[in-house]
Amino acid sequence: MLYHFSIMTRFTDSSFPLDDYIRKVPDFPKPGILFYDITGVLASPEAFRWCLARMEEAYAGETLDAVAAVESRGFVFAAPFALQRKIPLVLIRKKGKLPGEVYSCSYELEYGTAVLEVHQADVPAGGRILVVDDLIATGGTLNAAKNVLAQGGASVAGYFGVIGLPFLRYADVLDGVPVTTLIEYQGE
Repeated sequence: MLYHFSIMTRFTDSSFPLDDYIRKVPDFPKPGILFYDITGVLASPEAFRWCLARMEEAYAGETLDAVAAVESRGFVFAAPFALQRKIPLVLIRKKGKLPGEVYSCSYELEYGTAVLEVHQADVPAGGRILVVDDLIATGGTLNAAKNVLAQGGASVAGYFGVIGLPFLRYADVLDGVPVTTLIEYQGE
């Protein structure tokens, strides 16, 4: 199978070669899927630092009550951001990973179904929360994250992802909530 994509950089510092650190893995996790792997970004302190700096830049003027991280690669980007901002980190996990009372939401993936959960005690009622994941594709995971946070009375102030795949139409399901990505791939 042949894969084609084009790249758009989303930030002012477009001279950084972020694309060089993102592996493109064909036919993973199943045939026909082109997987965008951010582990190369994490293996490079320079690339990881660049991503965190752009994230700080994007939300410098934003009032946030917490940052919610989607399991598991979202944890890596959200944790240092939450620490830097001195705001709580809320973990959104796969079903069965949290020991306390949870809010839960089932959703469709590009290649199956899944359930996300969050500890009820961790959701700040009335809070404005930034939701972070490594990659934004169809928007299903982020929409489920929004739903579990809403069950606790919080609202999503925005979505952040290192990689965006807008050709998969994530904007159609994210209800106008602002989406920030550092690099976008356009499928052909």
